[in-house]
Amino acid sequence: MSIRDLRRRLRPVVESTHTRSGRLFTTVVQGLIVVSMITFAIETLPTLSPSWRHALEVFEAVTVTVFAMEYLLRLFVASRPIKYATSFFGVIDFLAIAPALLGIAFDGRTIRALRLVRLLRLFKLARYNAAVRRLHLALKIAWEELVLFLAVALILFFVAAAGIYQFEHEAQPEAFASIFHSLWWAVVTLTTVGYGDVYPITVGGRVFTFFVLLVGLGVVAAPTAMVASALTRARQIEDDREIEEVGV
Repeated sequence: MSIRDLRRRLRPVVESTHTRSGRLFTTVVQGLIVVSMITFAIETLPTLSPSWRHALEVFEAVTVTVFAMEYLLRLFVASRPIKYATSFFGVIDFLAIAPALLGIAFDGRTIRALRLVRLLRLFKLARYNAAVRRLHLALKIAWEELVLFLAVALILFFVAAAGIYQFEHEAQPEAFASIFHSLWWAVVTLTTVGYGDVYPITVGGRVFTFFVLLVGLGVVAAPTAMVASALTRARQIEDDREIEEVGV
């Protein structure tokens, strides 16, 4: 059997969910992802015995090997391997195994959660394709505004950090040691999270925080309004296209 024939036979199993073997392959892989995420959570238990921890490490080594083989198999059957490797799923598949294979001090099992998006294909949720297209169109419509807003937001973060530094540095030299230290306060304040771990104690700092919070409401609301407006416009564009197709 030639390599081309082998690739043609394996492709329906690896890439398709319309065949029994393809659904089985996808189910097994996704099930293994879920199990590996559960074992990852179990490993964080402080009271876990050494024997269980060793067993879980062995299981993780096995799963990494399986996922590495799956990644290579997907590269092998792909009609355009480079396109798959640089696609969303290809990058996620690689990042899920790269830390373990390269010995990087980062656990890739967290990234594996993103791989569960493939379940949408298994469950045949094709009816959501229109919604995905509409969201993509909305992001294209609002892209320039979102980029501009991001640039303005970054400037606001810096201004807020610099301002609170001027008010609070002398009163709290450790919490607001520099503008870089103050950036954390600026982020949690402008995003209206307000953890309370760093807060102003001077009158000027509190007044400044009041105005920063008012601006923060806009920081949170503005991108939401942009996307909502773009989604409405995208839906209108799709409706107009449908009307034109019916008219033709």
